[in-house]
Amino acid sequence: MTSKWLFSGALAFELGSWGGLLSNPSLIEGLYLYVVPHAIASLMLAAALWLVLPRRYRFPLPWSPLLLFSLIFFIPVVGAVGTIAGVFPGLYLPRREREQGWQLTRMPSLPYRAVDQWQSPLFNDGGLQDVLQLAGDSERRLAALLATRTMPGNEAVPVLKLALRDPEDDVRLLAYSMLDQRENHINQQIERLLELQAESPSSGTRAALASWYWELAYLGLAQGGVLRHVLQQALEHADAALNAEPSGELAVLAGRVQIARRQSLEARRYLQQAADLGVGPARLAPLLAEVAFLEHRYREVVVQLQRIPPALQAKPPLAATVGYWL
Repeated sequence: MTSKWLFSGALAFELGSWGGLLSNPSLIEGLYLYVVPHAIASLMLAAALWLVLPRRYRFPLPWSPLLLFSLIFFIPVVGAVGTIAGVFPGLYLPRREREQGWQLTRMPSLPYRAVDQWQSPLFNDGGLQDVLQLAGDSERRLAALLATRTMPGNEAVPVLKLALRDPEDDVRLLAYSMLDQRENHINQQIERLLELQAESPSSGTRAALASWYWELAYLGLAQGGVLRHVLQQALEHADAALNAEPSGELAVLAGRVQIARRQSLEARRYLQQAADLGVGPARLAPLLAEVAFLEHRYREVVVQLQRIPPALQAKPPLAATVGYWL
């Protein structure tokens, strides 16, 4: 209600100030007849507009109402019309608020740390062996063992053997069970192939037997006298298969078996046979480097490692060896 009276009074005084100029007054009379009513009208209109403004626009005092008064008083007619046109559309036609596409959250109180992700074997500060040796929680060590199911056998078996020395019974039992499963799978394949070889002998069956016997030794599932027996069986079957049907892959396998038996001369003979059967130097160079190391021919070790393509030199497990020798 107060605003309405102020708007009405401001209009009346403004019309009176323009009406006083119609009587052709002198300069001094014109100042009194126009400036005084115009000042009163400006003051009333500024007060009316200030009262209808939202609270956050009314302050700080006196600058908010002084700005309105200055616009209206010093810019006759245009200032008043412009101020009214700027205020009322904002009051009665507010801008539509867009749907907020993000959520405002409070800053977390310190200390702050990331969510612990140790439940997944993919998230760990170190390797699986570090988890087994350093993790105090047995659940973490069990998770590390379960992660070995997706690893190659030659990488998983050392981790499982390390877990056999764990102080927790559950960890030791799980490691033993997983090792036993791998060993039983290989033994079942060997038994099946032995029966097949007894029924219908063939070089292919002997080659498969040599491969499975070598797998037992390569994974470290056989030790001591058992390891010597396994390597001997792998060599006999590989040699018999080679005599029946020469193969570069079988010759490489026989060479690896002889390296494991530390028979460097025989290993070199089989690797030379593999080269004659078409096996490339990139495949044979690491094995020939092992043979040279067994024979204490260290210059040849360097020569053989240099024959390995650079792309293979940069990959594990050769990267560490190449970095040491070259």
